[in-house]
Amino acid sequence: MVVIDTLTSAGRRLNWRESGDRSGVAVFTILVLAAASVLAVLVSVANGASDASVFDVGRAILTGNADDALAARDRIIVFDIRLPRAIMGFLVGASLAVCGTAMQGLFRNPLADPGLVGVSAGAGLGAVVMIVLGGTIAAPLTNLLGFYALPAAAFLGGLATTLTLYRIATRHGQTSVATMLLAGIALSALAGAATGFLVYLANDQQLRDLTFWSMGSLAGATWTKIWAIAPIMFAAFAVLPFMARGLNAITLGEATAYHIGIPVQRLKNITIVAVAAATGAGVAVSGGIGFVGIVVPHLLRLVIGPDHRYLLPASALLGGALLVLADLFARTIVAPAELPIGIITATAGGPFFLWILLKNRSSLNL
Repeated sequence: MVVIDTLTSAGRRLNWRESGDRSGVAVFTILVLAAASVLAVLVSVANGASDASVFDVGRAILTGNADDALAARDRIIVFDIRLPRAIMGFLVGASLAVCGTAMQGLFRNPLADPGLVGVSAGAGLGAVVMIVLGGTIAAPLTNLLGFYALPAAAFLGGLATTLTLYRIATRHGQTSVATMLLAGIALSALAGAATGFLVYLANDQQLRDLTFWSMGSLAGATWTKIWAIAPIMFAAFAVLPFMARGLNAITLGEATAYHIGIPVQRLKNITIVAVAAATGAGVAVSGGIGFVGIVVPHLLRLVIGPDHRYLLPASALLGGALLVLADLFARTIVAPAELPIGIITATAGGPFFLWILLKNRSSLNL
């Protein structure tokens, strides 16, 4: 009877979550975020060293008739420089936010984030290995995979870190928040040490590239890089929404989720692989951009609640739009130079993370 009562209570709680008190607000929020995302991309593409207006840029992109809307110089700036940069920024921001949301649901704690628990550092190590050794030891892999070699290496680094973190932090089906954070610190330190050693081996050109890459930047955005990462990210975006019901259930505990029919182990495996793939692809082309994955889910939970059916798509839209606007700020505030975007996100996200930590420290037992 105790088990039945427990499952009944859990089912009621799950049904309450899935019934969606805020489903109307969530749908409206997603529609608003979709419109805001399009506007953010247009504003980003239209701002900078050209005379093109937002209206002209929007007309050129949405109608495909760029010859009438823009001058020849502006067409090059918009379509060869700014548009790929804005699209890549949106994809990276969306992937970081979605991965943060999925990890917080999987680990059942508000502090899980690819950047904080070492997943981004592991993905970064994989990318640095390919940058430094891609012309020597790893040349066969580079020749085999071409443009996909860098995202693939970052994916493997992120996957290895995620699996190690999960194995260390989870015991008897329970994930310890303190253990996860401490293990994340240790894994980040190890990845940082290995990255530092590879930087020591790098030549001058590689060292210059690695320095800017490590601070986070979208300055190297090209259509080629977008085609390299987009299939990986879209695969993760397509898979994770199917995990929403399971992530909702797992917030009640893995045992409870299992008893109400959720294939917990398969859910964990798929989520971890998707998170590692999307994070690795993003880190490979943009470097270390932190705090997007922890700030965005918390902001959205305040508005639309914890239901992952709405939280995952809303996180993708808000994360993408925020990173596009952060990149616009980074490249215009000190123009003609530009700040690394990682500095912008860390400046905004650091105080937010401290607020979350202070707000939850009693429940986290820290």
